[in-house]
Order: sequence, then structure tokens, then C-alpha cells
Amino acid sequence: MTNPSSLPAGVTVLERGWLSANNILVQGRSGAALVDSGYCTHAPQTVALVAHALGGRPLDLLLNTHLHSDHCGGNAALQAAYPAMQTHIPPGQAAFVADWNPEALSYTPTGQNCPRFHFEAVLQPGNEIRLGDLAWQVHAAPGHDHHSVILFEPASKLLLSADALWEAGFGVVFPELDGIAAMDEVAATLDLIERLAPATVVPGHGKVFTDVQRSLAFARKRLEGFIGDPKKHANHAAKVLLKFKLLELQRVEYAALQCWVAETPYLQTLRRRFFDDAPAESWLHGLLLELVRVGAVRREADWVVDA
Repeated sequence: MTNPSSLPAGVTVLERGWLSANNILVQGRSGAALVDSGYCTHAPQTVALVAHALGGRPLDLLLNTHLHSDHCGGNAALQAAYPAMQTHIPPGQAAFVADWNPEALSYTPTGQNCPRFHFEAVLQPGNEIRLGDLAWQVHAAPGHDHHSVILFEPASKLLLSADALWEAGFGVVFPELDGIAAMDEVAATLDLIERLAPATVVPGHGKVFTDVQRSLAFARKRLEGFIGDPKKHANHAAKVLLKFKLLELQRVEYAALQCWVAETPYLQTLRRRFFDDAPAESWLHGLLLELVRVGAVRREADWVVDA
């Protein structure tokens, strides 16, 4: 739990990791709101962390910046813990949540999980929403996810950037995995963030940071590399999906991991589009070697272990 001096009163960041997105708790006289809820396997921990930070008061509002599983996987557990709580989501995929379509919501294509949840309202870009005692602007932030929003509080110049900007980079550009050009959307969202000129950024993953220009420069350089070499982005995306599954499972037999890769649509699409010259097994072996080389996973006999 962090509440650095760069954050306004009432804002607490529950910094998580890479399986679960950061949770941002905003408290004030008008109530308590949480932005993003983490991944489903961390849901009991999320509920406990939020309850501790609330100190006995109820959670009134839950918002999701976007509907990837690591940002909304704790929604159902929080809704069960706080039955009177309202949930607001970005509008782009609201119909898929209402009808519960895990294929359209990306959970099936990514080989990830998210328990069904409900919502009461949408976060309309261009509007303001009151969280705690602060008025936050809702901005569309397509790129990493076409329907993502970011939240900006102009008085303190605090930005909740989701996966549009991290201290060192940004999230996988998932529309590109579907063959939809979206690198220009990433660039436009980075330009939007620069125009907002935040003093402090709370990213979807990683620590709170204040050297925003440095992070924007790093992100733009990374984006330039992906635009110049789409295969580089595809390889990065494949490793991210593998690492995420290992974060979830912690350890898995190599044969079971092979089966999961074969059954995960996004990974198979990436292999066919960018790596069809490599047999499936050698492609997976190469990805794991790269992850081992950077210390992200370990091989222990027939097991693949998160590191």
C-alpha cells in the first residue's frame, strides 16, 4: 500500500504486480471508489487489501479502465463483498458484459479467466466522474485496448494511466493481434497524455512515477521499434501471454503448457501470421529460452516454473 506525497489526500495505491493490475482507492466525504480489481486468482487478496485500506467503511463504487482480465478479474468478488456497490465500465464492450461473451471480451482468445460480473453504468469519455472528493476527467485511450479509458484529476494533475503508459513502456497492443492496425492509436494516446501534462502517474502496473517526459520518450522509442518491426511486437506479445499464464499457475508441466499454447487462439494466430516457418514445438521452445535468458522463467526437468 503506497500513499506517496505526490498523491492527493484520499488517494491510496495498492501496488500489485504483473498478474494483477494496481488498485487505486479514492476516499472522501462522498464515499469510496476503487479503480481496477486485479486478476481472479488474486481476488481474495484484493478483497482483503481493500477492506484493510477502507478501515471498516463500505466500498461504494468500482471502476474499470478496461476489461482485460488483470484489471477486472476481481470484480465479481468485490461485488459479492459489497452488494450495494455500483460498478462502472468503459462503454465499448458493455453489451458483451451484459450478455457475458468471454470470446468477445478476450478471455477465451488469451487463455485467461474472468468470473462473470455485472455493471450499473458506463464511463463515457468526455465526461467527469466524482471519486472521493475529486472530479476526474474520463478520456478515451485506445491502443493497448481499443476501449480503454484513463482518468485525470486536473487540480493535482494526477493521471491513472492504466496500460496506456507505464514508467518503462506500455501494454501489448492487443488489436494488432487481431490484425487491426492500432499503433497509431498508441501514438495518439501518448500525445494525449503529453497534452494533459500530468505531474504524477499511477500506471496499471509498476510504481507511481513523476518523470513523465522520460517515460513518454521511452514509450515512443519502443513504439517506433514495434512499428518498424511488427514481428518484434508479435514475439513480445507471445512472451507476455506465456509469462502471464506462468504467473497464474506458478509451475506447469511442459506437456501441459504445450497443450495450453495449442488451445489458445491468440498464440496460434500469432504463430500462423508471423512464425509459420517454425514448427509449433520449436517456436514454443524458443520463446521459453528467451524468457529463461532474462530470468522470467526456470526449467526444472519436465516443469516450467515462474521466476
